[in-house]
Amino acid sequence: MTTKIKTLLIFSLIIATALLMGCETDSSTDPVITQASFTVTIENVSGEFDFFASGVFNEPISNLASPATPGPIQPGDSYEFNFAAAPGHKLSLATMFVLSNDLFYAPDGDGIELFDALDNPITGDITDQFHLWDAGTEVNEEPGVGMNQPPLQAGPNTGPDDPNNTVRLVNDAFTYPSVSEVIDVTLTYDGNYEFTLEIQNVSAGASIETPLAPGVFVIHTDANPLFTEGMPDYGDGLESLAEDGDPSGLGSYLDTESGLATPLAPGVWVVHTSDMPFFAEGQPDFDEGLEDLAEDGDPGVLSTSLIGQAGIVLKGVFNTPDGSSAPGVLEPGSTYSFTFDADAGDRLSLATMFVQSNDLFYGFGENGLALFNDQGPITGDKTGSIRLWDAGTEANQWPGVGPDQAPRQFGPNTGATDPDNTVRQVNDGYTYPANNEIIKITLTTN
Repeated sequence: MTTKIKTLLIFSLIIATALLMGCETDSSTDPVITQASFTVTIENVSGEFDFFASGVFNEPISNLASPATPGPIQPGDSYEFNFAAAPGHKLSLATMFVLSNDLFYAPDGDGIELFDALDNPITGDITDQFHLWDAGTEVNEEPGVGMNQPPLQAGPNTGPDDPNNTVRLVNDAFTYPSVSEVIDVTLTYDGNYEFTLEIQNVSAGASIETPLAPGVFVIHTDANPLFTEGMPDYGDGLESLAEDGDPSGLGSYLDTESGLATPLAPGVWVVHTSDMPFFAEGQPDFDEGLEDLAEDGDPGVLSTSLIGQAGIVLKGVFNTPDGSSAPGVLEPGSTYSFTFDADAGDRLSLATMFVQSNDLFYGFGENGLALFNDQGPITGDKTGSIRLWDAGTEANQWPGVGPDQAPRQFGPNTGATDPDNTVRQVNDGYTYPANNEIIKITLTTN
């Protein structure tokens, strides 16, 4: 064999080997997975809060003018604020007697009852439940002339410490007007467990005419949310309110400790290839069971109605918290989970009631959640795809206190009809926690 032929054979062998190796490399690439077994975990991540709600009141409402910028109320002016509460809730608040070193008006530590023994709302003049308190943070001076009191002091927190550092009813050598000569507090019931409270400065003509400063309020169940009589100030901001009329620190603390925790109800899940099978955004409820789920946490009717619908691959109900032996609502810190098989092109939809509501539910967008992409199954935290929906079947009330909401209603389907009967993302003027503060949805593959 000639040298030229040998060279050609060797070159051909090299080329063939390279091609073979290239083919082997390509064949080792993993194919895209188009089938998978998924597990969905639904976790209630709503927190525990010391108080139901709280706020700051700071805008004077003059008898002659519209609401003004934040500031104290002078004789003849008022503060006014709205809040909601359910039977068992109480109201506490505090506002500074400005011509003092550290005195404030507030009810006692138990707070003000908002409902009687028959759960009827309490209304009217409640001034007799207020007292003048000494915060025990600064030495008292004669009211109205003390150089360490807000009208005359060089700056906040300038007076010497009180040798008696406990919060107590004011009892010093000075003379003060009676509570009713300075402040008038009126509670009005607005319906649906909603209230309006007015604080009026009535000190005109009293022995001491004093402004009243911006303050805080809190809706609570346990006693002593702002202070404990006979004990030192908690250090949460009452000192600034009582000495300088500044409610911001205490208001911020109360806001952090206030909130709405809610159970999540048993729900329905569907794997589908069609459009969303149980609602269409902007359209009335299909009347196939979503109302039962969204108003009363009952998934049974909706689950049954889905049987045999075109485009539905699989469906099911989640109703038993993990680790539990019986169906029930999902309390904070607990999870529901379910498992299913799916193919590329399948989508997941689900619905679970936001229990502290009239007809709200969590679910994905109208088209559901895609389970696959070009790389294969989609997994991970999918909470960002969750929306809070209004079923449009019952008029909304203040979340967490509405009398026609599941925890408080006399029976299922008892609320007034929603004048807007379309399914839509909730937008009713009330404030709700962010979705990721209530629910977490995680997808894994098995």
